[in-house]
Order: sequence, then C-alpha cells, then structure tokens
Amino acid sequence: MRPEMLLLPRPEGLYCPPGDFFIDPVRGVDRALITHGHADHARAGHGHVLATPQTLDIMAIRYGADHAGATQAAMLGEEIRVKDVTVRFHPAGHVLGSAQIEVEAGGLRIVASGDYKPRPDPTCAAFEPVNCDVFITEATFALPVFRHPDAQDEIAKLLKSLARNPDRAHLVGVYSLGKAQRVIRLIRDAGYMRPLYIHGALQKLCDYYQSQGVDLGELLPATVAAGAKGDFAGAIVLGPPSAFGDKWARRFPDPLITFASGWMQVRARARQRGVELPLVISDHADWGELIDTIKTVAPGEVWVTHGREEALVRWCELEGIRAKPLNLVGYEDEGD
Repeated sequence: MRPEMLLLPRPEGLYCPPGDFFIDPVRGVDRALITHGHADHARAGHGHVLATPQTLDIMAIRYGADHAGATQAAMLGEEIRVKDVTVRFHPAGHVLGSAQIEVEAGGLRIVASGDYKPRPDPTCAAFEPVNCDVFITEATFALPVFRHPDAQDEIAKLLKSLARNPDRAHLVGVYSLGKAQRVIRLIRDAGYMRPLYIHGALQKLCDYYQSQGVDLGELLPATVAAGAKGDFAGAIVLGPPSAFGDKWARRFPDPLITFASGWMQVRARARQRGVELPLVISDHADWGELIDTIKTVAPGEVWVTHGREEALVRWCELEGIRAKPLNLVGYEDEGD
C-alpha cells in the first residue's frame, strides 16, 4: 500500500479512504478523529468524533455537549478498528488530552503528530515517539532561529519583574487551553503560592484541569470593582491576549503587559502587541526538537504541515529522508 492510499490531504483535512474518516478536519464531516482541543483542530458539527476522554471533555466545555452527533473515547495506546484501519492514540505533550494519531493498514503505519512538545510539562502526558513508515509532523517553529529557552527561566523573569515593580499589576497573556494552566503550574513550581487572578474566560478550563489532578493553587477572579484598583498592585493577573486591548486591562494599576508565547522570540511581534515583558514559553516543538523527533522516530518518509514546511522538508532531503509539504489550510497558532 502506498502512503497516499492510506492518508491524503483534502479540503476538509487529512482523509483516510479505507477508514472513511478525517483527522482534525476544518469543516464538519461524518467521522472525525481529533488530536486535541484547540479550536483550529477541534471544531463542532461532526457526525461522529473519536478522541481522548480529555479532548472530548474539552470540546464539550468549549462547544457544548451536543457539539457532535456522537462521540467515542479513545484511551491512549488502545487499539481501535475503524472499518479497514487500525488506529491508536499516543501522547503528544501539547496540552491536556492531546494525542498523536497512528493509522495502520496493509502493513503501513502513518503517525499524524497534530501539535506536539517533547519537553516535560506537568499539566499533560509526556510526548511519546512512535516508530512509523510515514511521520506527519507539525512545523509551527520549523526554522533554525527558533530555539525555545527553559520555561522555568522565563518564569523567573516574571517573578523578578514582580519584585522590582511591586506597585504594578503584571498582566500575563495566555491562551485559555493549555498555556494558561501550564504557566500557572510553572509559577507554582517556582515557589509563588500567593493567589493568582484570572480572567473569566480562563475559569472553566482551569476548573477542568484541577478536576483532572493538575493542582493550580488558589485562583481568584480578576474583577476590578470601583475604588479597588489598588488591590491588584504587585499581583499576577492572567487573561487571554484578546482581552488586553480593551478596557478590562486598563482597569489595573499601571499594568505591565507580558505575553507567554513561542512567538515572543520575534521582537517585532512583541512590539506589535505592546508587550513590555515577553516570555518565550511555547507548547510546540522548536527547531532542535523537531529534528531530534524525526531522528528518533526514524520514518522512511516525512510529511510536513501546520507552519514553515520548506525549511524542514529541505533538512530531511539533506539527510536522505523523503519529505514533502502537505500545505493543509485552516490551522493557526492558538496553542503557541
């Protein structure tokens, strides 16, 4: 069986003809296998969804319990038969519930990584390399310039700034799924045990992470009542980046804007967002981790998608590995 007979790109997403399903489709389909709960991969409106239990829970939180006609939970490592195809879900290390999807038929094994992060993260299961014939890798940060620093060192910058600026509220921009909870856990692991204040948009998913055994400590609502502005001096306030451009952010005392993202390595992006303290914390593999993962997985062929495909395809070719870009559309960087 040729790889293109098992998985091929279509406008809806990656399609498996012998299983008659799509992986992370960008529009409603009859049967969808979902790698994780970020909105660019997990959409509402499918007839049937197969995903890990946590991803199904997250989709229900974000879209409502009726987001699909039917759902089926896939435990990590479980072998599931879908028509003429065997599928297995393996940890991706991206966010809670995230998984790589292994598709096998006719003696051919393809692994679709979704988004993944090899470095340790206490808020989700650790990434697990899976040997395969074809590895479909994301390429969000697939340029040699991207080398993510240690996340704990970035948190140390935040806490140092807090000590130097006790009269300023530190507003940390974090995406609501994965990044928020990881940054909170990193802050706790650095020894900061005071209450953290969160925007209402983060509450449900933080509550869900807590219910799954991820201890985030005391979280309080970041609401500023009239005359209470000074109560947030020296506090850490977390919210979605979209909230930082409206009047909500201006309610806090002399706010110091920071943003936790792999894109904060690009100074122009930080300036565009008005970020005073950029924190380079990413939930994706950087260039070195992409390369190391491909070497570890040792596939016969690599398909590259979701980002900067050309550089990684070129690296593979120089290493004697067959490679091609998939050029799938509709995937953004919500979980960067």
